Amino acid sequence: MAYLLREYANEEVDIAKVMLMCLIHDIVEIDAGDTYAYDAENLKTQKAREDAAKERIFSILPQDQKEELTALFDEFEAYETAEAKYAHSLDNLQPLMLNDSNDGGDWVEHGVRAEQIYGRQRKTKIGSEKLFEVTDQIIKKHIERGTIRE
Repeated sequence: MAYLLREYANEEVDIAKVMLMCLIHDIVEIDAGDTYAYDAENLKTQKAREDAAKERIFSILPQDQKEELTALFDEFEAYETAEAKYAHSLDNLQPLMLNDSNDGGDWVEHGVRAEQIYGRQRKTKIGSEKLFEVTDQIIKKHIERGTIRE
């Protein structure tokens, strides 16, 4: 997805770095236990769980590789570079697309409101105006259908 949608990044990006950043971030999330985006209680411990997972996983590697992958993960989390902003846009878009594909089932099941989704998605615009437009269209469609509450 990062590669195919790269033309929609707001800024020029090193696409290889973005793809590595996305993969490294997902590996840590898998180990830490992915936190549902709208689960306020588990979001409180997410950073600590991810930091522990990052240390455990990357410590298996030689020191130079550990430092490289840790830096990529930390850059993603800091949300300051063009690559991190674009990677975050993708990280936000992907679960939104999955929810759209199952007719908003997760949103309905968890009683998610439009303001929660827009709150999470507002940073998408920072990495990609175009991807935010798509995001906005999906959200509005589900508000109209009633699968997202206003």
